Amino acid sequence: MNLNTLYSELIFEHDKHPKHAGLREPFDADVHHVNPVCGDEIQLRLKLSEDGATVEDISYEAAGCAMSRASASMMADLFIGEPVSDIEEMTAHFDEVLHSRGKVEAEEEIIGDAVALAGAAKFPNRVKCVLMSWKAFQAAYAEALLFRQQ
Repeated sequence: MNLNTLYSELIFEHDKHPKHAGLREPFDADVHHVNPVCGDEIQLRLKLSEDGATVEDISYEAAGCAMSRASASMMADLFIGEPVSDIEEMTAHFDEVLHSRGKVEAEEEIIGDAVALAGAAKFPNRVKCVLMSWKAFQAAYAEALLFRQQ
């Protein structure tokens, strides 16, 4: 089995059997993102630890293409239980890979199963699909921080 086949299977698995899908309570932030170009859509909820340093839960409802839905599943599975400081590194690496047009190699030890989505970097019209859930997480995190400051 070659790597492309393995990556295709990972994407298929996360699309057909998404992890952490379905909106749950309690949550600290609830955001909704839509890609008007292709119609991909996600509603994402985030629950942080008491001190705000760790992601306790991510739940979501996603609609759209397989890449977008698989990315949401991979992202949620990767981030839950992780310190926010580590997630910032993961997000920065994933963003760099996807905007490199294939010049930056994805590191599985940093982004886990999301390495399977790195091929989207060669297709700029797919980058927004793959990044949408990650951007939704960033927006939810910012919203959660604002809520905690009030």
